Amino acid sequence: MAASPSVLTVSQDGTGHYKTVQEAINAVPLGNTRRTIIRVSPGTYKQPLYVAKTKNFITLSGVCSEDTVLTWNNTATKIKHHQGDKVIGTGTFGCGSVIVEGSDFIAENITFENSSPEGSGQAVALRVTADRCAFYNCRFLGWQDTVYLHYGKQYFKDCYIEGSVDFIFGNSTALLEHCHIHCKSAGFITAHSRKSQQETTAYVFLRCVITGNGGSSYSYLGRPWGSFGRVVFAFTYIDQCIKLVGWNNWGKTENEKSACFYEYRCYGPGWCPSKRVVWARELVYKEAEQFLMHRFIDPEPQRPWLAQKMALRIPYSA
Repeated sequence: MAASPSVLTVSQDGTGHYKTVQEAINAVPLGNTRRTIIRVSPGTYKQPLYVAKTKNFITLSGVCSEDTVLTWNNTATKIKHHQGDKVIGTGTFGCGSVIVEGSDFIAENITFENSSPEGSGQAVALRVTADRCAFYNCRFLGWQDTVYLHYGKQYFKDCYIEGSVDFIFGNSTALLEHCHIHCKSAGFITAHSRKSQQETTAYVFLRCVITGNGGSSYSYLGRPWGSFGRVVFAFTYIDQCIKLVGWNNWGKTENEKSACFYEYRCYGPGWCPSKRVVWARELVYKEAEQFLMHRFIDPEPQRPWLAQKMALRIPYSA
């Protein structure tokens, strides 16, 4: 039988075990093998956060995502994010308000924000370089490069993600289900960086909603950061903010031969298969099937980590 989860509490008024979220994360040992739930009381926590490699099996749990906000204002050219004397990274890679490198991480009912204003350049709210991570009912706020899904497998359910330029990017394998994707200004939703046909990585948006700030035809569904970038939108409502051509080649016509940009049974005013770029495709069911189920990121007969994560979600009041 698995050990019972350890529970730590964070509250800025001093009524919890810790006053800051980073203090609670620091209390989790390296090489951790026991689920540790960090309950974060409502409040705005202004501090860059780092979950180190092998600080595994951490859950950050809030009461309500609108009331529990983790925020910082790093940009790729201005980083204040140190743990002791160790620099977490430089440029876009190191500028996340929250950086997760420990595997089997879960967050629920939390807002991850990069508060840098529009025009600040790359300003990551969350970077994930870790396997088997899941996010439930979370919000991700920023402008450019909001969510950096760098490496590993991730699952997002009932989340809200906003931005303008390449605001969901990287080379992980991610399934985003029932999520709200909001385009704040002209740009690109995705920038997937798969670099070869042999890599199995992809971003899949399943039964999501894409909205904009008014106006029409000012954003793209994505562009290939790596020449074999792979993105799928399935059963997704696409608002008029999305250009009818749908996709962008990042100024390189050679990307049109290798990028894998797909849609399946989407709908809405921004969905128009007849006007999409000719190098993107509308899938048929046999092609789309592999992307439409949880086994896309939780394949059998491997250990069913996603099902275990769902079972380990413990209500805040428990």
